[in-house]
Amino acid sequence: MTIFEGIILGIVQGLAEFLPISSSGHLAILQYIFGIEGDKVLTFAVLLHFGTLISLFIVYYKEIVDLVVELFKTIKDVFTGKGLRVNANETRRLGFMIIVATIPTALIGFIFKDLFAGLYNSLLAIGICLIITGTILWIVERINQGKKDINHMKFKDAVLVGIFQSFAIAPGISRSGATIVGSLFSGLNRKLAVKFSFLISIPSIVGAVILEIPDAIKQLDQGFDTALVLPILIGVIVSTISGVIAIKTMIRVISNKRLYFFSFYTWVIGVLVIIYSLSI
Repeated sequence: MTIFEGIILGIVQGLAEFLPISSSGHLAILQYIFGIEGDKVLTFAVLLHFGTLISLFIVYYKEIVDLVVELFKTIKDVFTGKGLRVNANETRRLGFMIIVATIPTALIGFIFKDLFAGLYNSLLAIGICLIITGTILWIVERINQGKKDINHMKFKDAVLVGIFQSFAIAPGISRSGATIVGSLFSGLNRKLAVKFSFLISIPSIVGAVILEIPDAIKQLDQGFDTALVLPILIGVIVSTISGVIAIKTMIRVISNKRLYFFSFYTWVIGVLVIIYSLSI
């Protein structure tokens, strides 16, 4: 892998992780174009995910710190006999909603892991999933704006968003797009929808990194090409910067009801990928 390829993959990972265009689908396509075998860049994939995590911490630093502090307060309440006190404040309630949303994602991802993994080897499947992503983005913009804030959000809403997020395990289905769509379908207001979408991506990305680490370690044990150090380092830095840009862009896009712009992009890319897959 060259420095140029590292930069391109870093840009795509950062932008596509948070823009509703599917990072997994784009990375799979680029790996195919560049002729990079997936099992040979596992370490790079893990670090790219780490780069996008840094992006989240940069943009949502205050919210994340508040959630961590509230977690320890909740543990204290439990041990002092006060109970979970889910509705003690908005931050604690948000934390529980994130946990609830993560459960269906983890369960579905574990059960259908092999099925989803097989799709990465099919350009046709990736193309179809990109078209599905564009379609759900188009549909959701036709839905009346929800008004639920965190105090009116229900656990069933969090479960629905978590189920939508699980669909994004398939390459070509955008995680951010799916979770924002699920949030809007649940009636959440747009400000909460985008924040909730990005915050629940933290356990999802961490989980993906944890699952990839064993294979990455095996790859390192088999011998690590030192020539990859610079491309990997640059790729991670680029993914962090582009991730911050993507998050801030999505906040504006959601507020201005412009999600459907990405529908045209994913439809075009999806059709091109399908045509190419059928021609080879």
